[in-house]
Amino acid sequence: MNYRLLLQYDGTDFHGWQMQGELRTVQGELTRVLSLLDDREVTVHGSGRTDAGVHAEGQVANVKLQRDINPHKLRNAINGNLGPDLRVLFIDAVADDFHARYSATGKTYCYRVAHGPVMSPFWAHYAYQDARALDLNNMRKCSELFLGEHDWTALSAAQSDVESRVRNVTACEISDGWDARGHCHLVEFTISANGFLRYMVRSIVGTLLAVGRAEIDQPTVVRAIREGDRSLAGATAPAHGLTLMSVQY
Repeated sequence: MNYRLLLQYDGTDFHGWQMQGELRTVQGELTRVLSLLDDREVTVHGSGRTDAGVHAEGQVANVKLQRDINPHKLRNAINGNLGPDLRVLFIDAVADDFHARYSATGKTYCYRVAHGPVMSPFWAHYAYQDARALDLNNMRKCSELFLGEHDWTALSAAQSDVESRVRNVTACEISDGWDARGHCHLVEFTISANGFLRYMVRSIVGTLLAVGRAEIDQPTVVRAIREGDRSLAGATAPAHGLTLMSVQY
């Protein structure tokens, strides 16, 4: 039976999604528990890899089990054997050919920035603090440059095993407002695409923040994308501000 899992996790204490020996990872924890429940070693497939420190509000995975288990009971059994920073929200049985990664048509990430001189402890693990002045209007104008299909060599990790670095970004939106819980000005970057390269979202955000601080101008961003020159883009934003919001199928 092929099961689809909707997951949430706080990435703070995980070494990312992918199994890495004895290190604690999301895939590793799910594999441990599901292998125990199915009395054999199982393979858990995720929609994509999240790096160490990155969070998820809507990660998707699938696993094939020999046992036919009621999805509700399976969810409770999995959660009962996990730490509190990882939860399965929902499980359903899907067709055998469903694959969390290869069946996906798109993903949406949100990067959060606490903009101000004081960082609330309620956002310390989930947002990046920047106290410097930001020109949000200029950042929003620049964000339009990232829409569409581009080669993202300039805004991704240098080391990658992908065959193509071309991806289609369908949304790159910047919203901001007062956050009552953290008593801070919260800036959110919401980015959707048919797929992402490693560090791609964080590189886009870092570049937009550099534009907002007048460290980079829009013509330089255009050159970076066109020429694939990483040195022309902004620094990669820290991992802890990033959250995988949803996966589309």
